[in-house]
Amino acid sequence: MVGVAFDCLSNPLGAVRVTFEKAIASGIDPKSLNGKDWGAIEAFRDSLSDHQVFSQVPILDHSSIGWIQPNSLVRFRGMVQDMLGNEFYVGAYKDGSKWRTNKFTDVASFPMGSESERSIWERQLLYCVPHSSQSVVTSCNYSSSQHGEKRQREDAMVEDHMVHQELQGSTSSSKKMREGGVSGQSSQLQESVTDETSGKVCAIPDFDSKDLSCLVKLYDSPESDYKLNDIIEFVGVFTFNPELMAQGDGSADLSNELFEDALAHLPPNKVQRLHCVVHRKLANHDFLLGSSVIEIMPNLVRNTREALLGYLTTVLGNDGLAAECVLLHLLSRVQRLHCVVHRKLANHDFLLGSSVIEIMPNLVRNTREALLGYLTTVLGNDGLAAECVLLHLLSRVHARVDSAALGKLSLNLTGFTTESYSVFGSQLKNAVQTLLPFTKSVPFNVEYLNSVSLAPKKDYETNRLVSGTLQLAEGTHLTLDETQLKAGMLNSVGVENARLLNNLVELQKVEYDFQFFKMEMPTDVQVLILSEGKSNILPADLVLPFQPSAVGSFVNAETEALQSWRWYLATLRLSTHDMDPDMQKVIEEDLVAARQEDRSLGSKDFSRWLTMARLMSASFGETRLTMEHWQMAKELERRRKERLNGMKKMSGF
Repeated sequence: MVGVAFDCLSNPLGAVRVTFEKAIASGIDPKSLNGKDWGAIEAFRDSLSDHQVFSQVPILDHSSIGWIQPNSLVRFRGMVQDMLGNEFYVGAYKDGSKWRTNKFTDVASFPMGSESERSIWERQLLYCVPHSSQSVVTSCNYSSSQHGEKRQREDAMVEDHMVHQELQGSTSSSKKMREGGVSGQSSQLQESVTDETSGKVCAIPDFDSKDLSCLVKLYDSPESDYKLNDIIEFVGVFTFNPELMAQGDGSADLSNELFEDALAHLPPNKVQRLHCVVHRKLANHDFLLGSSVIEIMPNLVRNTREALLGYLTTVLGNDGLAAECVLLHLLSRVQRLHCVVHRKLANHDFLLGSSVIEIMPNLVRNTREALLGYLTTVLGNDGLAAECVLLHLLSRVHARVDSAALGKLSLNLTGFTTESYSVFGSQLKNAVQTLLPFTKSVPFNVEYLNSVSLAPKKDYETNRLVSGTLQLAEGTHLTLDETQLKAGMLNSVGVENARLLNNLVELQKVEYDFQFFKMEMPTDVQVLILSEGKSNILPADLVLPFQPSAVGSFVNAETEALQSWRWYLATLRLSTHDMDPDMQKVIEEDLVAARQEDRSLGSKDFSRWLTMARLMSASFGETRLTMEHWQMAKELERRRKERLNGMKKMSGF
């Protein structure tokens, strides 16, 4: 055999085989395993816990699908668009006197014995797609590391394919069985191997590059680890078997298949197969260019280094050379073992606060000020609108009480005309796209509502969930353009779509259509409505007349500034928040006084005030509401109502 068998990176199936053989040799009965891990997943976790090894795992996307070879270990980020249930497969079987496994594969590499010498196991199926609302900047950030690593893998990939050929041996005469019993890969796959550096021949014949959907097969994973619309990063074995293409074309008899879902029989050149070994759910901050503050804000490191060096120089009697040597000495360390189930502690873990926010609050305040200035420029020097947009971008659903979604803060900016929207509306949408990882913009007019399908719908003929416009990942920002809304008649589709959008804005729920019944699914989508007047269909939490005072050429922000703002929004949006009993008493007294002064105030108004106060506090990096930030939130609300009332007087209402 060529190469190292127990190499999880270059020969993942070899690692599975070796760990399985060791488990059997230790006395484990394969029939008693019932699909449970025998040490293979643990081996992958140990290997991938090394960041250097993990960074070498290629990313499966449109740019790499042409050169990634089948049976390779890959990374794939996608949204769970449909959950297809469980699939039965031949997990272990006896080849003569030797037990073998089909786990993490679609087909058997060796002939299988009688049915009594087989063990039927179970795995879960997820239909995943690249998130349609992922911003261009985020996509580039994720795939940028790929090109620098491709050249390093080229020689290894050719060697790996030789390993796979030897593993499969003379399998052309093997007995076929769907998902665990089909014979090994045929000469069609072998002929697809070519010089990767040329980039002319794809390893998958007739691959459809327009749709990189993926059928992810999960093992040893509880269903609580994932749900519909989650964005998940999977690391697993990418497989391709020409035999399954023939089945997908209807040339094979599927009557005796263990798994009957039609989606699973789509040709592999249309739906990729990925056998997952490890996975993790992603949040917005996982889509930053660098996962650490050091990578996002290098000036912070330079400034801190300069200050520390100055301090050491003073301590050492102005001996700058000695100070530099001491600094390097303090930075030196001994290599440590990275354990999967533990975490390595660094010096900052023993500080009073463990996060950058707690250690350097000035960093957060300065970033907030810079971002607020940027938004003010984008919005034509409308500082009040910029403050509302900032709180809106930090909002998220943090709890649900009955039907109420606590923490949401939808925003309706009014006063847009077709002309002003072409300037400020476009600038605002572009700004949001550069700041957030997932954004979507849709028109809100009669023609659109009457013609599109907003709700996901179950298609029982193909037994799959057909995605709708509102099937969005958690944390997606949705901009609704109501400036083109004209008088017209909504048909039945339009009325239903308007109701769906209303529920999304007000309840943060999306109704899924299963034909025989409908099911409400909770979501967390930031909704921004741009309109000429107050939207009568979409009940936003905040309504603010937009009043720009300057029309000038918009200047794009520096890359480093954008990275710091992205870090700021992603980090503070997920921050926890609490309230002291004394502060809670003050707020209760203020709410009672406000109610006595204005009897029109209701529970929704008070809930909005509390949400604004929490977000105001979070925008400064605080985890507890202070009197200062409560007063700031009340002042922001006062200014908003003052402008709103002024516009009502001008319009004669």
